[in-house]
Amino acid sequence: MTTDRLGELTATGVAVWLDDLSRVRLSSGGLDQLRREKHVVGVTTNPTIFAKALSDADEYDWQLRDLAGRGVDVEESVRMLTTYDVRWACDVMRPSYDASGGVDGRVSIEVDPRLAHESQRTVAEARALWWLVDRPNLFIKIPATEAGLPAITATLAEGISVNVTLIFGLDRYSQVMEAFLTGLEQAKANGHDLSKIGSVASFFVSRVDSEVDARLEKIGSEQAKALRGKAAVANARLAYQRYAEIFSTDRWQVLADAGAHPQRPLWASTSTKNPDYRDVIYVEELIAAGTVNTMPEPVIHAYAEHGETHPDTVTGAYDDARAVFADLESVGVDLADVIATLEREGVEKFEASWGELLAGVRKSLAAAGQGTDHPSDAASGNAAAARAGGNA
Repeated sequence: MTTDRLGELTATGVAVWLDDLSRVRLSSGGLDQLRREKHVVGVTTNPTIFAKALSDADEYDWQLRDLAGRGVDVEESVRMLTTYDVRWACDVMRPSYDASGGVDGRVSIEVDPRLAHESQRTVAEARALWWLVDRPNLFIKIPATEAGLPAITATLAEGISVNVTLIFGLDRYSQVMEAFLTGLEQAKANGHDLSKIGSVASFFVSRVDSEVDARLEKIGSEQAKALRGKAAVANARLAYQRYAEIFSTDRWQVLADAGAHPQRPLWASTSTKNPDYRDVIYVEELIAAGTVNTMPEPVIHAYAEHGETHPDTVTGAYDDARAVFADLESVGVDLADVIATLEREGVEKFEASWGELLAGVRKSLAAAGQGTDHPSDAASGNAAAARAGGNA
């Protein structure tokens, strides 16, 4: 008999989400097939995903012609194109949302990453996207920058569900959970039904190994090289420990009694960047109840074919994870600098992808009949393109 490995993974309490979206995937029924056959119960998107989707598909042509005909500027066109796809995906995932009581079946859309250091504008963008998509199973993605933290709280306080993204370090993760708790407390005070508000905290995994491994290679000692491929899993396991501590407090219990769902850790960036590593390592080594693992489709299929599911590969490994951190420090890896670098580069990479998205849509609008952009749009688009070029 064929083993249902993804079903076994789901049974441990890990929610399988897809880290991808395109209109081709929607129109072909591919997303619904993954929901029905591969236990996929959620979808995450980001500017890079949308830039790729719009660059290699004809499915957007009719909408681009309409937008061009109406003279809609490029930035608003991007909102119209991306929210259309996300709204459609929300409808596809609605059965999972209903079956899980609103916990799963979620689809994420990210605020303009150029606003990552502007709290008030981030909140305004979150409201606009929430209104445009108009589906209860939407998540608004807000980056976990310093300016993002108050925006997370303010957005949740308005009853809007949030996926906090670009979390790399433990201290920032603790701040994210604090922002979540404060936001729910304010939402409760504002009269919102807490059972309708969802949140996940997207803790990035493989990028940590990529950055740390590069530093270990540069150090070059045998002791350093022996630590390659260990930092990311250790980091995520210690994040889960902090999650377990926060969501067992009296403060959380008050919110839970009012109907709130916990802010689940979501393991993001789970495809291996190093071909020497097992292709499902960031799934197998991070199995714990109440988590989400968002995977590109190749990782989903790889796990279905040869993934090994154990009941829990996290909670018994905290001491080992701390030992890895100590060993990294001992060979000269500055973990605080690693995290600061990854956060800065994470925002820059999404800004670059946003610039590519704007440039691609601008070109498509022109081809569809819009010869010139609105003056303010052209200026902002040129700035984004310059940033994209500088970050390539």
